Amino acid sequence: MISFCLSVIALVLGYLLYSRFLEKIVGIDPARQTPALTMADGVDYVPLPLWKIFLIQFLNIAGLGPIFGAVAGAMWGPAAFLWIVLGSVFAGGVHDYFSGMLSLKHKGENITEISGRYLGQPMKQFMRGFTLVLMVIVGAVFIMGPAKIIDDMTNGFAGITLWVWVIFIYYILSTILPIDKLIGKIYPLFGVALLFMAVGIMVVMFADGFAIPELTLTNLTNQHANPEKFPLFPMLFITIACGAISGFHASQSPMMARCMTNEKQGRTIFYGAMVTEGVLALIWAAIGMSFYGGVSDLNEVMMAQKGNAAFVVNEISHSLLGKVGGVLALLGVVAAPITSGDTAFRSARLIAADFLKLKQGAIKNRLLISAPLFAIGFAITLVDFGVVWRYFAWTNQTLATLVLWTITAYLIQEKKMFWVTFLPAVFMTAVITSYILVASEGFGLSIAIANGVGIGAALFMFIAVLLHVYFNKGKKTLEMVK
Repeated sequence: MISFCLSVIALVLGYLLYSRFLEKIVGIDPARQTPALTMADGVDYVPLPLWKIFLIQFLNIAGLGPIFGAVAGAMWGPAAFLWIVLGSVFAGGVHDYFSGMLSLKHKGENITEISGRYLGQPMKQFMRGFTLVLMVIVGAVFIMGPAKIIDDMTNGFAGITLWVWVIFIYYILSTILPIDKLIGKIYPLFGVALLFMAVGIMVVMFADGFAIPELTLTNLTNQHANPEKFPLFPMLFITIACGAISGFHASQSPMMARCMTNEKQGRTIFYGAMVTEGVLALIWAAIGMSFYGGVSDLNEVMMAQKGNAAFVVNEISHSLLGKVGGVLALLGVVAAPITSGDTAFRSARLIAADFLKLKQGAIKNRLLISAPLFAIGFAITLVDFGVVWRYFAWTNQTLATLVLWTITAYLIQEKKMFWVTFLPAVFMTAVITSYILVASEGFGLSIAIANGVGIGAALFMFIAVLLHVYFNKGKKTLEMVK
């Protein structure tokens, strides 16, 4: 319990202290007008109050990751606490804050266009395609996930196909309607359910005295039931994504940058939402490790359920919060992925619109872009969920790495403190390289070879960037597209 409490305190301190340090690096100007005020169009550029933007951002980024990912990550033991805290404070929060503020700086541009400004046209074209694919995959994943949960909640009353169509229709409406018409109205309700779930479970954990494993040097080991197949590095850092760092967040931040009315709001909206998601992940990791009696017991249940974290979430919610509370808690769990899936498709529309230079004021233009995206998304729902989820996880962390390198390029060009994104970028380079080499859905190489190549790639980038900075002192570099 002590490790859990200290982890929550560390996240709060990260927000109070480190985010202010990042704010000084960015150099905000509260008097400068934001795109929501200078480019208002009644569809995507719509001024919204701070509390509503924060809640939308939080629900956008809090998909299945900080819940299902945290439960799955708990299989490795208390090391999950360390990754959630360090990831959220020094990687995820940094990634989210800078990607959001860069979008604000460039009139609400998507991360695909921003990457082109600082890493060149080839990278912009690659990021356009890569991010668009990720958004459609996210949308598809976050159709099947909540549909399965609702089907379980109703004991298969209507069948999973019906719930897929209900969620799909909602996604279509939330993608094409102005952001304040549906998303801006329904998210507060979803937010209450999600926060109730998190607070409720944490209160029960304390009241019933759950034996949450402590983080010590002796148990900072791989406690997974199959450690050879699932090494702590890099598997843990891919499994727990949204609760630590997630590239998907960078795709969502521009939507909120288009609704902000003051640059001071960025710290609360972007870094604050990431820290809140980190707390959510800590709660689910803690209850995952303690609900069945320990980490080894969780592993037994997860192995018996073939890695289905939804079973664990369902059982925990009903057992701890009772029938009514369990239903409300699961509504929060359902709301989290739905409120990420809808904005994933909306983000995909905006990325495609930027690429095609097609104004989105007219609804026919929104439908013209959205229709093929939804057709592809629906086709992906027909593929095995487990396969889609594994590829989503790696793609998601790869995007996060590319975004960190984009921000690093910006900071170097502006002669700002680039180490805040440079070091996380180096670390995540090692993670994604090692993972794709060792994972069964990747190349399936030995862990020794995979980690060797991953660390080698990270060292290469570390040295290359430092040499670049050293030999280009006094010059403005890396900005290839004005």
